[in-house]
Amino acid sequence: MSARPGGAEVVVDHVSRAFEDGAVPALVDVAFRVAAGEVVAVTGPSGCGKSTLLNLIGGLDRPDAGGIEVGGRRVADVDGAEYRASVVGFVFQFHNLIPTLTASENVQLPMIGRGLARGVRAARAAGLLDEVGLAHRRSAYPATLSGGERQRVAIARALANEPLLLLADEPTGALDSATGAQIVELLKGVREQRGTTILLVTNDPGVAAEADRILPIRDGRIEVATPVRAPRSA
Repeated sequence: MSARPGGAEVVVDHVSRAFEDGAVPALVDVAFRVAAGEVVAVTGPSGCGKSTLLNLIGGLDRPDAGGIEVGGRRVADVDGAEYRASVVGFVFQFHNLIPTLTASENVQLPMIGRGLARGVRAARAAGLLDEVGLAHRRSAYPATLSGGERQRVAIARALANEPLLLLADEPTGALDSATGAQIVELLKGVREQRGTTILLVTNDPGVAAEADRILPIRDGRIEVATPVRAPRSA
């Protein structure tokens, strides 16, 4: 399957978000930029605002102040359902697969409503499962898959509509270290093959070290970003 060239630049412009009528600040004046095709790890203690940040970038929530642009488009100005269907893909700590659907059917779910014929959806799902090393498991149900296999299906599902941005919230948190390392390598391969921008939330220092840059958050504020390796050339 041909990949869409490049990823989306992400610009978070002085974003704040609080809950309980402003009594509980989650993010405070957060500002940063992620280059197209960059892999950035967001780190910090539990409750520091990491998942809130991903929800805002993914269009699942709205900031109280500031703005977010993905691929040059303000997230607040676009149709949320269309944005999540075509621009951004999500991978969560727990795979969230539908237990009554096969691996192939789970991968096809985001394609429903996109005007694709059933045969086209099935062929695309087969290609994606092959890409994540699960071509032989496309008819398997989630209960028969290992934890790592389930997460691979979840990544294939996240790529179903060729997103420009992949948001991964603790994608290795429920896996053992060896399986988690395989998932990290798979995500890095997605970037290398597709140019997809990846924003990765993790509490695992080893996972964070595989990113291009580490973005630490504490008490809802960005600390000094830490480069892990030299930026990729365009």
